[in-house]
Amino acid sequence: MARKPAALPEIEPKIFQNSAEIDRAIVKLERRIAEIREIDFVAAERDHTGADNAARSNLQKAILEIYGPNSPEYREHQHIDFWAGPMFVDMHPGQILEGRENGRRQALGIISGLISSLKEKREDLEGGEQPSPSSYFEKLNLHPRVADVARDLFLDGHHFDAVFAGAKALVNFVKERSGRHDLDGAPLMRTVFSKNNPALTFNDLADQTQLDEQEGMMHLFEGAVLGIRNPGGHSFPEGTEQRAIEYISLLSLLAYRVQEAKKPPRKN
Repeated sequence: MARKPAALPEIEPKIFQNSAEIDRAIVKLERRIAEIREIDFVAAERDHTGADNAARSNLQKAILEIYGPNSPEYREHQHIDFWAGPMFVDMHPGQILEGRENGRRQALGIISGLISSLKEKREDLEGGEQPSPSSYFEKLNLHPRVADVARDLFLDGHHFDAVFAGAKALVNFVKERSGRHDLDGAPLMRTVFSKNNPALTFNDLADQTQLDEQEGMMHLFEGAVLGIRNPGGHSFPEGTEQRAIEYISLLSLLAYRVQEAKKPPRKN
């Protein structure tokens, strides 16, 4: 039975955080324009200089770096080439040169279109500029156990290293408050916050509603380990600065809940 082709990831349009980020993208594309204009296609064909291949590779990388692998721009232009027109066997050198020149004009037109779109996005941003997450990191009142390990990493641009550091700090905080240094990861969270004989509770466990809250919080802590800390030690997916601050905010909330949790009274 033939295998179905793997489905492409969902399209993720690039969200630019500020006009400075857009300006850097424009400069990068303008450099590619200058490089492409300087290609000597006659020499590239005759002497195999590779200048055309290098320029094409640089352009593809620039679009990837600016927009991301799942962006509509990269999907459309990831195979961009300096050729336009028919291609057939035994083409005359003049026909090859014409195809390459047409391809150059086409590529330059595509880049110019991308730059125009970026300038339009910049105008939209400047009309209602949104602050970068870095600018309000200190205003979030994050829990000190998370903020102290994440702050410098985040502000230095290592956003997901900051997320990972915050997740590790949360786990250590749970160990300290519960006294369960013999456990780690998901088993730690399932044991400490279990609704049956927990080490830390978020309420009095007096009725079903409170038992449900205890179990729900247990799953949140378990999810923070399985979905944030564990992948962070291996290949946590990089994302936007905004997404990183959202993860850090979640870890901070959980740290505050750990601080508020209490040890249940000992049973006789």
